[in-house]
Amino acid sequence: MKRHILIVEDEAHLAEALAHNLQFEGYATTVAHDGEEGLKLANTMQFDLILLDIMMPRMDGLEVCRRLRAAGSRVPILFLTARASEADRILGLKVGADDYIPKPFVLEELILRIQGIFRRQEWYSSPVTEGDVFRFGDSEINFSTFEARNREGTVRLTEKECMLMKLLVERQNQVVSREEILQRVWGYSFSASSRTIDNFIVRLRRYFEPEPRRPRHIHSVRGVGYRFTPEPEGP
Repeated sequence: MKRHILIVEDEAHLAEALAHNLQFEGYATTVAHDGEEGLKLANTMQFDLILLDIMMPRMDGLEVCRRLRAAGSRVPILFLTARASEADRILGLKVGADDYIPKPFVLEELILRIQGIFRRQEWYSSPVTEGDVFRFGDSEINFSTFEARNREGTVRLTEKECMLMKLLVERQNQVVSREEILQRVWGYSFSASSRTIDNFIVRLRRYFEPEPRRPRHIHSVRGVGYRFTPEPEGP
């Protein structure tokens, strides 16, 4: 079955060109020309990916993304926008985007980014353990349901939190560099996004460490990255 991509873009000529070229690459496409129409389609139809412009009439792409994530949607979102600063890219990640490409862009790069998103999805869907539940210390993570249990109860994880934990678990007892984390989880390589990783690590420690300031499972390796140990280290 063809993967179905929703294109939310107010520039009609660009939207038509994208639809034509993506169809040529073997994808099915649907087009919306403003944020409200795009949000309605995303809530009523099943898509494998959303290409989402940020600066649009009626509702901008950031708000569309926020509402989809708030409603629990995990459909991959790739922002298309003329706002190309690193601060804008980081904001896009914070509201739940999976990738970000500035205008004007080369079609081949867009296709590669789409393929990268689908590869990350396939990687994440591969089971970590039998039953897709991983247990360590006083905690467990269900990578299928995005739920975790710790000493205080049940925690609902975001997709990116689960992807980051999955990578650390797969490479347990090894140092995973920031560069690898950015590429495997976010598909990014720019250095400013390392702050995003730090924020995610802080949240994961709050979930899974009895003393987040003295971690026993999720360790920082100064100047390199992070290391996960299922058997607790420390006092």
